Amino acid sequence: MFPVPAHTEKVRNADLVIVGAGAAGSAAGLQAVQGGAKVIMLEKQKITGGTGNFAEGPFAAESKPQARVGILVTKDFAFDYMMEYSHWLANPHLVRAFINKSAETIDWLIEQGVAFHYVGAVHAGGPLTWHVIQGLGKAMMKILQERYQAAGGQVLLETSGKSLIQENGKVVGMIAKDKSGETLRINAKAVIIATGGYANNKEMLEQYFPGFPEISFIGNVGKEGDGIKMAWAAGAAKEGLGIMQLYRLGIPGYSLASHLNAAYGQPVLFVDRRGRRFMDESLITNWPLAGNAAIKVGGIAYSIFDAALLESYKMIGLLVNPSAYLTTESKLTKFDEEFEKEMDSRRGNVFIADSIPDLAKQIGVNPAVLSATIDENNRFAEMHKDPVFGKDARLLRPISRAPFYAVKVQVRSLGTLGGVRINEKIEAVDEAGDAIPGLYVAGSDAGGLYGDSYDLMMAGSTLGFAVNSGRMAAENALRYMGK
Repeated sequence: MFPVPAHTEKVRNADLVIVGAGAAGSAAGLQAVQGGAKVIMLEKQKITGGTGNFAEGPFAAESKPQARVGILVTKDFAFDYMMEYSHWLANPHLVRAFINKSAETIDWLIEQGVAFHYVGAVHAGGPLTWHVIQGLGKAMMKILQERYQAAGGQVLLETSGKSLIQENGKVVGMIAKDKSGETLRINAKAVIIATGGYANNKEMLEQYFPGFPEISFIGNVGKEGDGIKMAWAAGAAKEGLGIMQLYRLGIPGYSLASHLNAAYGQPVLFVDRRGRRFMDESLITNWPLAGNAAIKVGGIAYSIFDAALLESYKMIGLLVNPSAYLTTESKLTKFDEEFEKEMDSRRGNVFIADSIPDLAKQIGVNPAVLSATIDENNRFAEMHKDPVFGKDARLLRPISRAPFYAVKVQVRSLGTLGGVRINEKIEAVDEAGDAIPGLYVAGSDAGGLYGDSYDLMMAGSTLGFAVNSGRMAAENALRYMGK
């Protein structure tokens, strides 16, 4: 008998291979098996769901849940807004295809058993396009995966896609590696890449975000740009690199239900590391713009408030909704407990002082500068007018009663947005714009939906694009395969 090699190549056959079991991959998988395809899904982590587990709700225009409560956000309005927001840097055909599909996808999710809690906006005054899921993203991901697997779809956990197989210019499968290190060849008629971006790839971040400060990523594990690089190696063009889904400024490690998080996230006063205001604080609820402003001053800022404001948050409620978990009616009864716990951690994120000069010394800024900033803020509050940044007068609040609080916040992100150029059929395309037969790229691996900044006003666009592009990729792959 001859010894068996330590790493042997296994061979499997399928109609479709999907790389990534997050929102885009799971939606694609379920759509494909419902269309009669034999599907193998690869997931490098031990569990499915990816960043979809941390999502809250998808975008849609002209959906039935919107119509049921009298909300009118037309597809044309959404298209015009998204294209103007991107300064027409987005791919108009892709944007239109995504928007046109969005209401149907809400119907499809409801058919699968996904329930929606409400339709609203993330940013106050924004279009009501955010379809918040009951149980949030984790509940949706559980349903999609259960239905996918019950319909015969396969998931290979702890299995990474390594390279695409091409024959005569067509993508005809995938080379993967399982958790034991064995090589797996999957012969297929098409491949959908949905690996979720490159947030955990330091080299790619340094290359495509030059000069950016260190950013804390939330819910991103193992996002090394694997799928993006495989698509490039197969001839796909690049698009959308250097765009990030900037998130709430904050302290790493706190949930959306945190009372400390809610207090420092109110639009009262934010200063940079010199002790000066650097933005209209109402931007705090428009994460991409607040993130851009904070990046411009080095990625670190301080939220300043006082005892009077804190007492109001505890007894009356908040100025703005901090998340889907807390509203303006929420009372921050757990603030003291969380603040003390963070103080005890000695991470240097929270500060308390009986005077503004003492607070300034604690956070390392010139006391005269911070005092001048506070004095200016208090004058504006008394005047009910902000002649510098034009902040809404209703959000101008004095900071005058000790003790005074400062919370160090940093730029955070939910991931990268883009990498591979695609068309409105979610097909990967080359530099000439020609489709690479058999290759589809969905979700955050795909470029073309944004200009230079994530658009929060069309709330739910990232999760919405993931689910919609996954479904669209599967439907077009089924047509390509003749199913």
